[in-house]
Amino acid sequence: MEAIKNSSILVNNYIGGKWVPSSNNETINRENPANIDEIVSISPNSTVEDANNAVEAAHEAFKSWSKISPINRAKYLYRFAEILEAQKDEVAELLTKEQGKPLNESLGEINKTINEVRYTAGEGSRLTGETLPSERDNVNIRTIRIPKGVIAAISPWNFPLVTPLRKIAPALVAGNTVVFKPASLTVAMGAKIVELFEQAGLPAGVLNLIIGSGSQVGNQIVNHTKVKGITFTGSTGVGSNIYEQASKRLVQVQLEMGGKNAAIIYDYDDIEGAIDQIVPAAFAAAGQRCTSISRIIVKEKDIDQVVSALKKKTESYVIGDGLEKETTFGPLVSKDQLETTQKYVQIGQEEGATLITGGNVSFQKNKGYFFEPTIFTNVKPSTRIAREEIFGPVLVVMTATSFNEALDICNDTEYGLAASCFTQNKSYQDLFVSQVNSGMIHINNGTISESHVPFGGLKHSAIGSYSIGSTAKDFFTDLKVVYDATP
Repeated sequence: MEAIKNSSILVNNYIGGKWVPSSNNETINRENPANIDEIVSISPNSTVEDANNAVEAAHEAFKSWSKISPINRAKYLYRFAEILEAQKDEVAELLTKEQGKPLNESLGEINKTINEVRYTAGEGSRLTGETLPSERDNVNIRTIRIPKGVIAAISPWNFPLVTPLRKIAPALVAGNTVVFKPASLTVAMGAKIVELFEQAGLPAGVLNLIIGSGSQVGNQIVNHTKVKGITFTGSTGVGSNIYEQASKRLVQVQLEMGGKNAAIIYDYDDIEGAIDQIVPAAFAAAGQRCTSISRIIVKEKDIDQVVSALKKKTESYVIGDGLEKETTFGPLVSKDQLETTQKYVQIGQEEGATLITGGNVSFQKNKGYFFEPTIFTNVKPSTRIAREEIFGPVLVVMTATSFNEALDICNDTEYGLAASCFTQNKSYQDLFVSQVNSGMIHINNGTISESHVPFGGLKHSAIGSYSIGSTAKDFFTDLKVVYDATP
C-alpha cells in the first residue's frame, strides 16, 4: 500500500509475493463512512485473469509450504502478532476510517486478533492424530492430518481484521496456502493484513490478495479447480450461493452467515445489569455484527422496567466520527446499509410496532452514514422486523407469558447463531441450554465470544466446522488413516 493525493491509500493485488494492479487497470474508490467527501482508498477492480493468477501462485507455493513443519509455520504467525501489536495505533486508525466503528472498538478488534492468532499459532504443535488398536495382530493403525491445498478465504466488512485472520491463520499453520478476497468496502485493511505478513517474512505465494467484485473474482476462485476449500463469512444469501457452487465440485466449505439473535430476560432480579450487557451486544459496530442481539423477549410484568432501562442506556450513546474521542457510536458502513436500516424502521412502523427511541438519520452529521440506535416495542413475533436480519442498529422487544413461550419465540427464526438468557431460575437455565437452537449459548451474559473457543452456529447461520479454537483444524486439514503391517 502507498499513500497518494489527499491521504488516500493506493491498494494493489498481492500475487506471488508482488504488489500488482489489476490487468485491466480499473479502480474503485472507497469513501470514509463518517465523511463521504474523503476517499480512504483506491483499489483494483480485478478480473478473472487476476483471480486465476492468484490461485496459480498459491498452488505453486503449496508445494514447498506444505513440507515445512507446522511448528515452523507457526513462527510466521507469532511474528505477525508481534508486528501488529507494535503498529496497533496506526492499524486502528485505518480500521476506523475505512469501516466506521469507534476507535476503542477498533483497538478491541486488534487485541482480539492478536490473541486469536497467537492461540492458532500454538495449534502448530497440536495437529495431532490418533493411534488405534487393530483387530489383527501385528497391524498398527494411526491417523494423520494433512493440509488441503489452496484455500479461498472470503471475508466481510464488519470485522475486516479479525475475521480474515480466523481464516488465514489456521489455514497457514495447517500447511495450506491462501487466496484472500476481502470485502470491497474494506480493502485497505485487507492489504494491511498482507503487508504485515510480508513484514513477517512469509514466503512468496503463500498468501495472495485479490480485490474485486464477488461476481467476478469471488465466483472465479470459488469455482477454480485448484481451490480445495472455501471459507466464507457474510450473508446467508451469498453463503448459500457459494455452497451451491462448491457442491458441484464436491469441495468442502466453512460458512459463517447471518443471525437474528435473541436475549431472554425472565425471572431475573438485576434487569438493569442485564440491559447493561444487552445494549452493547446490540449496538457495537452500529449493530452490524452477525452476533448482535436484535431481539429481546421479556416477561410481561417486566416490560416497562426493561423498556425504561433500554431507552436510558441507548440514548447515552454519542454519535459521531469514530476518530473523535467522545464518539461511542459510529456510522453505518455504506449508503446501502443506511437505506436498508431506514427501510426496516419504516416497515416496523407500518407493522404497528411502537418506536421508543431513535429511528432517524442523524442529520447533525450530514456528511456520513449516521443513524440513531433504534428500539421498537409492541412487536409481534411474526413481523418482519422480528424475523429478518437487518444488520443495523435496530432492537425489538417482545413479551411472553411463560418461559416456554419465550423459548419458542427465541427459536422461531431461520437463524441459529447466538442466544442469551438472563434468569436466576436454574431449571430455566438448563431448559434454555438443552432446547435453544443456537450454536453459541450465553447464560446471564451478552453474546461475547472468546479467542480460544469454537465460533459457529446452527440452521441457516453456518455450515461446516466451527472456526477458532480446537475445531478450526477440522476444516483446514484432511484426515488420513494409516494401516501399517510392516514386519
